[in-house]
Amino acid sequence: MIYDDQPPETLPVRGRSSLPSGRHRRPASADLPPDAPVLVLAAPGKDPDIAEEIASATRTARTELDVRVGLLDSTFTDVVRGLPEDRAAVVVPLITGPHARTYAQIKAGIDEAGVKADQVVVTDPLGPHPLLAEALHVRLADAGLARADRIRQFSIGAATDGVIVAAVGGGDAAREADMTAVLLAARLAVPVVAAAVDGPPTVAEAVTRLREAGAQRIAVAPYIIGPELDHEQLAKLAAEAGLGCGAPLGAHGSVVRLVNLRYEVAMEPFIGEVQE
Repeated sequence: MIYDDQPPETLPVRGRSSLPSGRHRRPASADLPPDAPVLVLAAPGKDPDIAEEIASATRTARTELDVRVGLLDSTFTDVVRGLPEDRAAVVVPLITGPHARTYAQIKAGIDEAGVKADQVVVTDPLGPHPLLAEALHVRLADAGLARADRIRQFSIGAATDGVIVAAVGGGDAAREADMTAVLLAARLAVPVVAAAVDGPPTVAEAVTRLREAGAQRIAVAPYIIGPELDHEQLAKLAAEAGLGCGAPLGAHGSVVRLVNLRYEVAMEPFIGEVQE
């Protein structure tokens, strides 16, 4: 396996590093060579629906790309084991931020599959990124919790006066989500704080912070792709606390674009870079 960094969750990953000066990534519209790396979407849980939607959208945008879905609680190891022996693979975790369990499952699945050490690259999570703030804004607007100009994508009057960006992955994920919270606050022009649904800082603590700042109409923006969390349960708990709740990011176009971005950067050692 090819790795660059050593994040807190102990599994080295690759995907955020910028390219050397004077070079750029192969544009998404460019045809890939026949031996281009396979894209493996590593999805938490056992439900394939959202991951398959993302895979389908990626295939539609890039018909030459071999995209496969591996569910970390069931099929991931078999998907990696079934990779062509003469092809590399880029594994993109379908998570928005640090999540130790997800990376541990990916590492265990790759080890169990017994693939060659230089065959697989594992990328960073999809966030933080301005595209995810855009997607959160749209999901809140879809739920009637924010209004947005669909052309220029900025708030023209919010139905809430405080928002919680709720991440999965404990404190590390909440800290990573802070940047997205700042970007979302700029779009909505209301206070936005990050919290974790599975550790401190908790959603309840975030509600207290926003109440102390004067917010009365608070909404939860799930900072998740979907399978990482039981969204129905989160929405129920939010309703019981008098909070609004948006939908997961799912197969929003911004998520698909970020999957492609992670793939574009990670595949370069295999197929080379394009000179300007």
